[in-house]
Amino acid sequence: MKKPVIIPALCLAAISFQTANGQKETQNKSLPPNIIYILADDLGYGDLGCYGQKLIETPNIDLLASSGIRFTQHYSGAPVCAPSRCSLLTGKHTGHAYIRGNDEWAERGKVWDYRAMLADSTLEGQRPIPENENTFAQLLKTAGYTNGIVGKWGLGAPQTNSTPLHKGFDFFYGYNCQRQAHTYYPVHLYKNDRRVYLKNDTVPPNTGLEKGADPYDLKSYSKFTLKEYACDPMFEELTEFVKQNSNHPFFMYWATTIPHVPIQAPQRWVDYYVKKFGDEKPYVGDQGYFPHRYPHAGYAAMISYLDEQVGLLVSQLKDLGLYENTLIIFSSDNGPAYSGGTDSPWFKSAGPFKNEYGWGKGFTHEGGIRVPMIASWPEKIKKGVVSNHISAFWDVLPTLCEITGVKIPEQTDGISFFHELQGEKQKAHPYLYWEFPETDGQQAIRLGKWKGIRQEIKKGNLHIQLFNLESDLQELNDVSAQYPEIVNQMEEIMVREHVPATQEIFKMKTLGD
Repeated sequence: MKKPVIIPALCLAAISFQTANGQKETQNKSLPPNIIYILADDLGYGDLGCYGQKLIETPNIDLLASSGIRFTQHYSGAPVCAPSRCSLLTGKHTGHAYIRGNDEWAERGKVWDYRAMLADSTLEGQRPIPENENTFAQLLKTAGYTNGIVGKWGLGAPQTNSTPLHKGFDFFYGYNCQRQAHTYYPVHLYKNDRRVYLKNDTVPPNTGLEKGADPYDLKSYSKFTLKEYACDPMFEELTEFVKQNSNHPFFMYWATTIPHVPIQAPQRWVDYYVKKFGDEKPYVGDQGYFPHRYPHAGYAAMISYLDEQVGLLVSQLKDLGLYENTLIIFSSDNGPAYSGGTDSPWFKSAGPFKNEYGWGKGFTHEGGIRVPMIASWPEKIKKGVVSNHISAFWDVLPTLCEITGVKIPEQTDGISFFHELQGEKQKAHPYLYWEFPETDGQQAIRLGKWKGIRQEIKKGNLHIQLFNLESDLQELNDVSAQYPEIVNQMEEIMVREHVPATQEIFKMKTLGD
């Protein structure tokens, strides 16, 4: 079986770099490291080969893991996109963060009407982070870093003070609005604060097959593949940013939209997995987003395409002499999705955790918030390390601060894991806390081997389910009745860590908001 060509023609110009005298140079080791944080979108704990995936091939990301450290107990900020990213950028858990759920700022008008958003940019984007809320990008600027973001923002709208350029980034290319990221063939992206129009037309989300179309005929799906696949120009802009900033420390936040639905991928990778998996039942669009003739092959194709790009990026860093002193962190914003034709149980996308709806994305079970994290930094991190250190997204901000010599802000819930990266004695969290006002309201705590979860809070439920993760990774056996003292301790933490939300949409009245 012949694999797709690893280096697509469109990327050749982006990866061959040399210095002015024609020689590759190695970055001065005394310089601060370059930092690249790669955030996948809805990638499950078990979607990578190095985390046990058997069907999807991810050799380049697996190589990052073998060249550095792989974390087995790392957690996202929340079980969905926007609050997880807010937690990552601001260093606060969702009991303290401003954004605690996906908030499309619907009072503005027709925010889900793609034609209306195309005509009126004030309908784009999500509710903005307050102006006085700092991100790690703003902190890194004080250390002399040039900061870029490529991919999905989702934490503010155009013409507000919460676009990337207002939050510490010097360069932005991608989707400002996470709703518009519900297609990989958008009409436009943003370059800094201006629209860049692509050669695509709008196909509204949830558009189905034509009436009477044969779901087994590839031609029935032709309208869902347009001219410019957004991930291609985004990757070109990313590699150009690296090239242009190769002579001084830079930070790149690569917030890729892969593998968030809809299932849309380069055909060469889809063809590869069709040959590998064989024929399959089409996804006809009955669970939202767009139909796809080969949903399993398409989902796998998206992840392998991202893996291919990671390999190209590493090659570029090596060509520029930057690789040894570049910290690359790879993670995901939450657990695997359940809609749009994805099939988490088939792939075992959540790994050892439960994969079905109610256990992955949107829920504070392990499958919804425990995510892969890999860190590679050849100058500082030993090869092939596996870490059981318990950490979360809000730890990234203090970690980046410690690495770059920036004073860690007092207003953070995080603890730097820099010492863990170096193989030194690492300070541990006494506990981790989450709250999530969607899906009827949830709270969760990780306390050593214990996991506590409250669900249906908005329906008046305050019972805390208790699970022993050492013996019950799938959280099937509630042992709260056997350990009332642990439950009481968790209840005290839930009261202490919950600060009432400022926005009505995030409030949970049962908790006194």
